[in-house]
Amino acid sequence: MTKGIQFIIQRKLIFTFCLLAIATVFSLAFAFLNAVSANENPVIRFSSLDGLKITADSYISHEASKAPMIVMFHQAGWSRGEYREAGPRFNKMGYNCLAVDLRSGNKVLGVVNETAAKAKEGGRPTRYIDALQDIRAALMYVRKEFRPKQLLAVGSSYSAALVLKVAGDYPGLLDGVIAFSPAEYFTRDGMPHDWIRSSAKNITIPVFITSARKEKNRWVDIYEAINTSSKFSYVPATKGKHGSRSLWSRYSDSDGYWRVIDTFLKSFF
Repeated sequence: MTKGIQFIIQRKLIFTFCLLAIATVFSLAFAFLNAVSANENPVIRFSSLDGLKITADSYISHEASKAPMIVMFHQAGWSRGEYREAGPRFNKMGYNCLAVDLRSGNKVLGVVNETAAKAKEGGRPTRYIDALQDIRAALMYVRKEFRPKQLLAVGSSYSAALVLKVAGDYPGLLDGVIAFSPAEYFTRDGMPHDWIRSSAKNITIPVFITSARKEKNRWVDIYEAINTSSKFSYVPATKGKHGSRSLWSRYSDSDGYWRVIDTFLKSFF
């Protein structure tokens, strides 16, 4: 009788142990799947031209060498979080994307600018013009590591002006530019009043410029300086928004921006 009871107890213990083991396996599997889901747009880190580590979110949904890639840069005081919505939408349009934290910025939509934080920790300057090397480094990194079919840059506010400068000063690095609210923002940093316009004269690739309605006079001279027939601009009938936030679906006129961008991209890429 005693042996029978012991046998039953042993069986129950083994059964309990098996249940715990199975539960542990399922728990680990669930945690793994959650981690994969949370990391479906993995973070990439690479060095700027001065060695500062740059953080970027990748939105890769197509084979790298067979699809164009868009590298996206944020506006002043913000971060790569500016493109949390635009990245997946560009994916659906056939493009891979990289949203980059520049050293001049802070945060937006709860996403902290890691590059700016590292720059401040290291005592590096974080003016608008200091981010130019980050933009160049990001584009060079993508060219080397991803070898995309074509490489485009999207800029917002001060970074929109900088990508136009890069397009003019470094021919062959870019195949296209989309610039939201560019302007001559850099006199505060000691640059000439036509610093961007003088570089824009050398642009030969397709360019699209847009902004809020009231901002057109800030970039029209830059636009006119671009010496190529493959340039387009868009001024909304509504007030519109400053920078690439104009693409956010929370704004009722965002569809207008997207429609024109889609037409631009289909025309050249």
